[in-house]
Amino acid sequence: RCETCSEEEAKYRCPRCMKYSCSLLCVKKHKLALSCNGVRDKTAFVSVNEFTDLNLLSDYRFLEDVGRTADAAARHPTVHSPAAKKLLYCLRNKARRCNIDLRTLPVGFTKRRENSTTFNFTEKKFYWHLKLVFPHCHAEYTLKGVPDDKTLADILKPYIDPVESDPVVCQRLKIYTGSPRSDVQILMKIENRKQNSIRYNELDASRSLLDNLKGKIIIEYPTFFVVLKTLKNDMVILGQDASEPAENSDSDGSSLSSMEEGEIRDS
Repeated sequence: RCETCSEEEAKYRCPRCMKYSCSLLCVKKHKLALSCNGVRDKTAFVSVNEFTDLNLLSDYRFLEDVGRTADAAARHPTVHSPAAKKLLYCLRNKARRCNIDLRTLPVGFTKRRENSTTFNFTEKKFYWHLKLVFPHCHAEYTLKGVPDDKTLADILKPYIDPVESDPVVCQRLKIYTGSPRSDVQILMKIENRKQNSIRYNELDASRSLLDNLKGKIIIEYPTFFVVLKTLKNDMVILGQDASEPAENSDSDGSSLSSMEEGEIRDS
């Protein structure tokens, strides 16, 4: 049976989320409801028992795509621009002095093109490019020029505050605006972990953006996930899993993070 309308016999199966659908209309409905793009996740975890020759071939082709993307990015004229190199070096150096491990992707990657983070030498502070994700409402918002001394609570006010938020945004995020502030949880994905071991750091809404980013690895710009404690989600917070110690990362950074792999697919 179709998993969208539950009336007709299923004819299609989504390569991304494996949901069954009976028609184009139900396919569009399931994509809208689950924010599914219908594109197979080439980096999805596959256990050894389920690994087949097709998976091996898929991995081989994925690595070929990675090689082509990296080669094209290396040939891009902007890569060799002294001004661009100086700007990136300055951003990474200033972030390092703030105890932030800022890492940049090659030219041609989606996040590299999007990133608008700057450092103001007069004020001696960062103005961050920031992405807010509200999983319970399948909504994403991009912010530009966010000062690093602004608290996370103030950053979220235009979105989840019932008084100060925009009416359109408020309506879309009504499940958040109708919840008490104590129920709102801000999470940030920990980079450079294994694909099947994704963990998140919980951030303090009362502290500044800079304080929350200290000691973290950031690929291009921060992405915050705003969730509600009372609603079920699959995000595991570091330190709340009894099977592992509360450490910052289990990788030395030599391999691509899952976020970087996603950027390769987008490029």
